[in-house]
Amino acid sequence: MTTPLLGSLNPAQREAVEHVEGPLLVLAGAGSGKTRVLTARVANLIETHGVAPDRIFAVTFTNKAAAEMKERIGRLLGRDPGGLWIGTFHSLSARMLRREAELLGFTRQYTIYDEDDRLRVIRRLLEQLGHPPKAFPPKAVQSIISGAKNRMTPPSELLAASTFNPLVKVAAEVYAALGPALKAANAMDFDDLLLHPLELFRAHPERLEAYRRKFQFVLVDEFQDTNRAQYELIRALGAHGNVSAVGDDDQSIYGWRGAEVRNMVDFQRDFTEVRLVRLEENYRSTQVVLDAANAVIAENTGRIGKTLRTARRGGEPVTLLAAADERDEAEWISGELRRRAADGDWSYGEMAVLYRTNAQSRALEEAFRRSGTPYRIVGAISFYDRREVKDLLAYLRLIANPADNEAFLRAVMVPRRGIGESSLTAVIEAAGQWGKPLLATAAIADRLGDLRPNVRQALTGFAALIERLRSQSGHQPPADLLEELIQAIDYENLLRQEGPEGADRWENVRELVASAANWSEVVSADPEDEGSPLERFLADAALLSSHDAIEGSEEGVTLMTIHTAKGLEWPVVVLAGLEDGLFPLSRADEQPGGVEEERRLCYVGLTRAKDKLYVTFARSRRRGGTLQYSRPSRFLEALPPGILDERRTSVAGWGHSGAAGQWGRAAGQRGSGAVRAVPWASAPTAPRPPGPAAELPEEVSQDTPRYVKGERVRHRRFGGGAIQGLTGAGRDLKVTVQFDDEEVGLKQLLVAFAGLEREWESA
Repeated sequence: MTTPLLGSLNPAQREAVEHVEGPLLVLAGAGSGKTRVLTARVANLIETHGVAPDRIFAVTFTNKAAAEMKERIGRLLGRDPGGLWIGTFHSLSARMLRREAELLGFTRQYTIYDEDDRLRVIRRLLEQLGHPPKAFPPKAVQSIISGAKNRMTPPSELLAASTFNPLVKVAAEVYAALGPALKAANAMDFDDLLLHPLELFRAHPERLEAYRRKFQFVLVDEFQDTNRAQYELIRALGAHGNVSAVGDDDQSIYGWRGAEVRNMVDFQRDFTEVRLVRLEENYRSTQVVLDAANAVIAENTGRIGKTLRTARRGGEPVTLLAAADERDEAEWISGELRRRAADGDWSYGEMAVLYRTNAQSRALEEAFRRSGTPYRIVGAISFYDRREVKDLLAYLRLIANPADNEAFLRAVMVPRRGIGESSLTAVIEAAGQWGKPLLATAAIADRLGDLRPNVRQALTGFAALIERLRSQSGHQPPADLLEELIQAIDYENLLRQEGPEGADRWENVRELVASAANWSEVVSADPEDEGSPLERFLADAALLSSHDAIEGSEEGVTLMTIHTAKGLEWPVVVLAGLEDGLFPLSRADEQPGGVEEERRLCYVGLTRAKDKLYVTFARSRRRGGTLQYSRPSRFLEALPPGILDERRTSVAGWGHSGAAGQWGRAAGQRGSGAVRAVPWASAPTAPRPPGPAAELPEEVSQDTPRYVKGERVRHRRFGGGAIQGLTGAGRDLKVTVQFDDEEVGLKQLLVAFAGLEREWESA
């Protein structure tokens, strides 16, 4: 490596970069330059130690991170690191499986099913097994199966553990049938991409040995977010010991989707003589921000342990705001950010408001709209999840894999072609009797006497179109194939008939073609890569996540959940809604390690701030049409008093139990080192009367069901849905819920007996 590069590293970073052989665990605190360490380490292995790029297996957690790292490695080397295996677990596994598919009973043209595809398969399997989807919601079944796969729990073990839970029992049955169903369609779901390599290595140890020899060095980013299957894959490939894991146990926040923070501890047990390097110098935040974050996370037990420090001494104090309710809180946040922008301190694009649950965005949006404060909400529909994009990708998937029945069912209906549900049912039944995929059955639809002549002609014509395009797909760039497909089905005219919305959809289609063309320019041909350009393009498209596709104007204040904000940073961050029952969530106390994960999430939120941090809580929140008292979050008790600027809004102190009084009781009186400020009153508001909620006792539990219109909830039988309305109060409170499952539809439920849970983590 060049001396200037090594000279730019601090001693701990340099130690991690210059380590060569043997296991290495880098404990990388927030903002400590871990990306610089990872890229410099890869470049150092290639440049200084002569390791060929194709002998390095580097795993990141988003495609965007992988692309950025590869670009930075190229800049450090002064050339493209051709042959380097770098990407997400799913993308690298898909690349590996494309070579080895035949050994597992698939062809190399296998399809990657997304969540919607898998959901349709699960719905059909439920019906085939005689389980009504109304009683056993497909989404709930899918969630149970995915969790079992992430834990590497086979169907038999899931069934054995389902003694007292009918839903889990049914999920185990569907799980057992799902594997054969996917194999029959020559398809894998996202979870399979992690499990099938392990299955391959168990059944064919010679292939595992070959990959161990090939990948001389294994590097893993965001190691604290790995699930059990991902950890076992790293253990298998890295048995030679040259494994570098970079992560932060204090930022492990995805336990609800299978991540296991204990993998960082297990790494030190499973690999001998692990070198542990702590990156504790933070290059992002002021010392004040770090003092707050360090104090909060220090209360977690079982940490490997580190303390962040920075050269950015001092900084503005942390503003701790007590508001009357969620509207008061949102109005203060909007007004304060407008004031800071008007004063020229920071632009709106340099500010973010982070919250624990999506439901909190409602009050914030309303306040920002009323005040004219520009904002953007991150979490819109991903480009690759849009209807028109999924339509065309279904065609491409069917062209690449004629056995993909899910792709057939979507593509054959675009355009409709006069084919109805009864006709499709006849094709599906015939395919089952003949043992053929749906496309092959459609090609001989003239043998189906029950179909009208025009339907038989439409089916055979559709099959002929797919076959014609398939014959060209081996050599034709994906963009050219798309252009020809769009013209063949007259898709532009079909969309434009939908009016202004159709015109917008057409622009998305043009963007898809442009994306495919750009893909061909960016992706270099690698002689080791298996599959046609179309197959590789589809694999990349399937693996793109919504997090990779965050878009929107940078001119407004960013509003997003803390989970979505991980890995991002802003000069100004507002952490809103710090109340027990909301942050931490009420159910965290009931789950092993639940409160500790919530505290890690709080730590992640705090460390997004570079220059200025605001933390807010409301004295009460409106839930289910009534105003309920709240308690400040227990996490606030850890904040050092000497760094706080405590404020309350002009309406937060009504009554003897105002926000300041509640805060004093919950967190203790602050010492003389605390910075006191006059209540913010740049936009005075008349005090709101307490209303009915004032009659409630102060210690009302936030575990009592309280809901708002638009909030996402989950029912144990009906699955997920959105609240459309509320009536009544107390034990007579009823909610009207529009459930996602079309067969369930709209239902009115008595909250006291419904057993509803909030979908706090939904994106």
